[in-house]
Amino acid sequence: MSIDTEQFDETVDFLIVGSGGGGMAAAVAAADRGLDTLVIEKGVTFGGSTAISGGGIWIPNAPTLVDKGVVDSRESVRTYLDSITVGTVPAERLDAFVDNGPALMQLLDKSPHMKLFWVKGYSDYHPENEGGSALGRTIECQPFDTRALGDDEKFQRPNSMKGPLGLWVTSKDYHDLAMVKRTWKGRRASLVAAWRVASNVVRRRHMATGGRALVARLRMVLKDSGVPVWLQTSMTELIVDEGGVVRGVVALRGDKTIRIAARKGVLLATGGFEHNLEMRSRYLPEHGVADISSGARENTGDGIVAGLSIGADVALMDDAWWMPSVLHPMGAVIPLVSERCIPPSVIVDSKGQRFTNESSPYVNFVHDQLEGGHVPAWFVMDTKARSRYPFAQVLPGVPLPQGFYDSGVAHKADTLAELAAMIDVPADALVATITRFNGYARSGKDEEFGRGDSAYDRYYGDPTMKNPCLDEIDRGPFYAIRCEPGDLGTKGGLSTDAHARVLRPDGSTIDGLYATGNTSASVMGNEYAGAGATIGPAMVFGYIAAEHAADSQGTVSSIDREDSNGQAKRV
Repeated sequence: MSIDTEQFDETVDFLIVGSGGGGMAAAVAAADRGLDTLVIEKGVTFGGSTAISGGGIWIPNAPTLVDKGVVDSRESVRTYLDSITVGTVPAERLDAFVDNGPALMQLLDKSPHMKLFWVKGYSDYHPENEGGSALGRTIECQPFDTRALGDDEKFQRPNSMKGPLGLWVTSKDYHDLAMVKRTWKGRRASLVAAWRVASNVVRRRHMATGGRALVARLRMVLKDSGVPVWLQTSMTELIVDEGGVVRGVVALRGDKTIRIAARKGVLLATGGFEHNLEMRSRYLPEHGVADISSGARENTGDGIVAGLSIGADVALMDDAWWMPSVLHPMGAVIPLVSERCIPPSVIVDSKGQRFTNESSPYVNFVHDQLEGGHVPAWFVMDTKARSRYPFAQVLPGVPLPQGFYDSGVAHKADTLAELAAMIDVPADALVATITRFNGYARSGKDEEFGRGDSAYDRYYGDPTMKNPCLDEIDRGPFYAIRCEPGDLGTKGGLSTDAHARVLRPDGSTIDGLYATGNTSASVMGNEYAGAGATIGPAMVFGYIAAEHAADSQGTVSSIDREDSNGQAKRV
């Protein structure tokens, strides 16, 4: 049956499925071009994985960077991206990201709600590569008082960057606070944190930072633009006409099945498949199948499955935005970011041996862990480490929760030999590993894996040490915490072109269908350019999709508006 004879409950120009950073940026762009735009969201809250992330945005030459004098030539950015993607991503997609990123941020900067800052010093993840930057190109939203959202405040997804008594921290604050026992900058950050708590007793602000601040600010822009966000509305299938053009979606809104037509196209921004165990088992490496993911619980591959059902191609499905993690006894996944730079620590495998640079970018660390079969792995540190540095959301000097020990996640012993017995690794091998590492700490040079050589490694290290990432592991008691190959979300998804259009295996486009974020195969290939290289590209390709849709002649030309009964009216 032709799509022209179908009945619809809602008709819009541009339909966006998913309310994360990519979907919301696309909605801003579509509304700016005058498109009647609707965002539908599966969850009871908006923001997706973006809301529970650090909220970094990696977009070279964004206005926030240019204003600070951080200007890169197009050639240098492309050289850097070529160095990390090594031919796995079509040049046209890389060009599209580089060329459209600044335009997106210029659009967002027009709104009084979008206020960002440069996270100076948060290095690119491979700053030593040609075109890389040791000062970094990550930007982040300024903290935001979510009371401004009004009734929508209660529908915002919470994240872990809000502390007790109203304490709020940015990624820069987190970096400084990690050194609270070691540097004046850390102590000053703790005083600022105390002031925030004290002032909030009076001011009663609801401050959001990181990804939560980003989606709150984007939601404010959408409110100003009149773009609705329908929560608890799950896409169940794509509507495709006889010519293979996507005309809309079928969705479940509450307990009612509805049909939504989209004149200009549908953008899939539903996240990855990190919480779909069947898909994890089918696509991911053996030791990466377990669901140890920090991604939004709603991310079960809906957009990818919908695309596959109408003949879309996929790529990079065996990869993820890996993150070494600790699995809390109560089930929470705790990413290990700064912890892997704790100087008096190593991560060893079941043979009691190190297998990579512990302080390397998290995706690279887990790639090495999975490819070498180093599962389980154990984070080994001494009592200096516990007294000086935070670990797995536990403040320095504060004992690890007893549940860590009761569940077997953590072990503690007076000697390394006793610790080795507890985690079932050869004692002589563990002792030899620590002895060798201590020699590197004394010399300031890791002769095996180059830990601390990169500016990225050193960012979260201890600047009071000869090598910020190296110190002797020599004071008992000693600790071992199981380190899992977790993830922030999956990296593979629908294949798309430079316009974010979904492709078939033969390279032809599925007209009317776009994808961005983790619903699409990453423009970063198997790598990670820098903090925010998930959110940044998701937002950029959402913007690109909206611009292309606005410039198109339309895909549902026979559907113009709804009649008085809410059904699509043909003209």
